[in-house]
Amino acid sequence: MIARLAGAALTLVSALTLPASAPAHATDQDPFTDPQLVAAYAATAQYRYVPLATADGYEPHLCLARPQGGMGFHYFNESHFGSLDPEKPGALLYEDAGHGTLRLVGVEWVVPVTGKNMQRPRLFGHDFQGPMAGHYPGMPTHYDLHVWLYKKNPSGLFAQWNPNVKCPSSGTQGTQSTQSTKAMAGH
Repeated sequence: MIARLAGAALTLVSALTLPASAPAHATDQDPFTDPQLVAAYAATAQYRYVPLATADGYEPHLCLARPQGGMGFHYFNESHFGSLDPEKPGALLYEDAGHGTLRLVGVEWVVPVTGKNMQRPRLFGHDFQGPMAGHYPGMPTHYDLHVWLYKKNPSGLFAQWNPNVKCPSSGTQGTQSTQSTKAMAGH
């Protein structure tokens, strides 16, 4: 109960202070000029505190990185798969903030493929990327859209990979890190 109240208070404070606390963004679009992106930010700001994300059904998965950049640690909420609601992303993206903590860097919408003639989903005026295979066993083939609301991405606000996001070293470039998000989040 207290965690929920704290989350609601954090969301309210974040929503009221958007201009003063706006996160870094890519030069291609200011996220605070689009009402849908403002709604996404207000709805997800509480998840900067990882226990609120897990309490709301987001489950930790691997950190994804390639030579062109990283996506970070994915926390997926399968009940939000298929959502085109700006306030209900299917995934939260975190990076290692040091000292065993995670920092929220972006959000991701995930839409499972429902048939071979399915239209490519759009949100925030942008087409989703894909279709692509799931990122973990049991995750469906899907389209996805990344939005770097909390960390600047020189490749663009909606780019799939962010060169400023790194995963803990896995020993080889271009592979998934097997670093456990549970260990990183202190669970």
